[in-house]
Amino acid sequence: MMPMPKKTSSGPAASARPRVDVLCAVLALICVIAWLFTRAPERRAEILPTEESASGAAVETARRGASNRLIIHGANAGPAPTAEQVVAAKLSQFARSRRGFAYALSQRHGVPVSGDVERFFAAVESGNWSDITNAFSKIDGGDSSAGHSAGRPPGIEHLWPAIIDAFGAAEQAHQWPAQQLLDYGNSVLDSLRPGMIYVGGTDSGRWIPELLNDTSEGERHIVITQNGLADGTYLDYLQLQYGDQVTTLSSEDSQNAFKSYVDDARKRLEHDTQFPDEPKQVRPGEEVRLKEDGRVEVGGQVAVMAINEALLKAFMDKNPDVPIALQESFPLRGTYSDALPIGPLMELHARDGQNAFTAERAGESLDYWRNTAQQVASNPETKGSTEAMKSYSHDAVAAANLLAAHNYGNEAEEGYRIASQLWPGNPESVGSLAGLLAQQGRSDEAEQMLRDFATKYPDQIKHVETIMAGQWRLTFRPP
Repeated sequence: MMPMPKKTSSGPAASARPRVDVLCAVLALICVIAWLFTRAPERRAEILPTEESASGAAVETARRGASNRLIIHGANAGPAPTAEQVVAAKLSQFARSRRGFAYALSQRHGVPVSGDVERFFAAVESGNWSDITNAFSKIDGGDSSAGHSAGRPPGIEHLWPAIIDAFGAAEQAHQWPAQQLLDYGNSVLDSLRPGMIYVGGTDSGRWIPELLNDTSEGERHIVITQNGLADGTYLDYLQLQYGDQVTTLSSEDSQNAFKSYVDDARKRLEHDTQFPDEPKQVRPGEEVRLKEDGRVEVGGQVAVMAINEALLKAFMDKNPDVPIALQESFPLRGTYSDALPIGPLMELHARDGQNAFTAERAGESLDYWRNTAQQVASNPETKGSTEAMKSYSHDAVAAANLLAAHNYGNEAEEGYRIASQLWPGNPESVGSLAGLLAQQGRSDEAEQMLRDFATKYPDQIKHVETIMAGQWRLTFRPP
């Protein structure tokens, strides 16, 4: 709120001045106030390194960004703001908030915020994609995915979660048509019940809802990503953001999950080595190797997601009374047994005696995706956005996976076909549907579908093979 000018005593001399002087002074004051209000959206959340605890006012200011209100130039004087103006204003506010978290993290770990980092946040606040990528390239060390790249300045890994948060939101704002971004993010947030934690997975599924959630005037949800739970710097970031609201994971939790997975992988590798004629226990796509020094080395997508799934379960165990909604990056099949569909998402630990996965619920989930596909198909701007179509298709596959896991085969089949209609080149929908058809004894149909897909999208066949091997234990060799 703008502070009001202090009242001063006018005195006898002032009362004798002509009324025209008073009028001029009032008009001048109005002009100053009006100018200040038009500049308000450009103010940053000034969180400078001081002795103040990072868990105090600095963090609160970072959570709010520059303001709890989203201010758009000209919004009160003319027509309603366009979707592009709304997204630009939200990104600017989000950038200020993440800049604030970067300073809070710098206080927490005693590392400076360099000029290059400052320029990066200023670029995100401006919304200029070329400036954003140029500024980001000076600090990312050639690797945007992790917090420990060797090419980055010393100490920046502690700030990286706030940096990549800002960059991820900016990238989505650049890639998506503005109205479609708002529609997608709101479809996720509107499906959440009050107090629900949202766990994002894909880039769009994480950063679009987070951007809208953190710049909303309504209820704000806790938003995390399943893909960062094995990273100690990300866990530190979550503790800073939400440590007063939920019990977050610790570095020890992450280390325990990794050790548990490696120990289990070692046993399965030893089995496969000792009993080569028995069914393999090392999973398709799982990279497990025994090194010369006796240590086991694991890697690959399957290993990473297994560890992420274990950490997600640990997080849920620490917060047993908090409902959680998940948008998958890759299938976390260990969460399916007690999950229920909720809009485009799935609610974890949702089933009990009064809350079963019924045929009615399966039908409602399928109806949701029928309606969504129809709306998407009727909107030329959405159909023209590759990012939008891929995102909707991916989420439809996740819903179909959940239906298949609960033996709703017909509904799952239609769900996979809807996903393929949304994005015909999606290897997830084709590989999953082929596996389902083969399981139902329709191998010839599955084989023909895969051959047709291989002809149209030869660059996606490797992904199809991985999905079929990992999910259905099936092998497909393209013609």
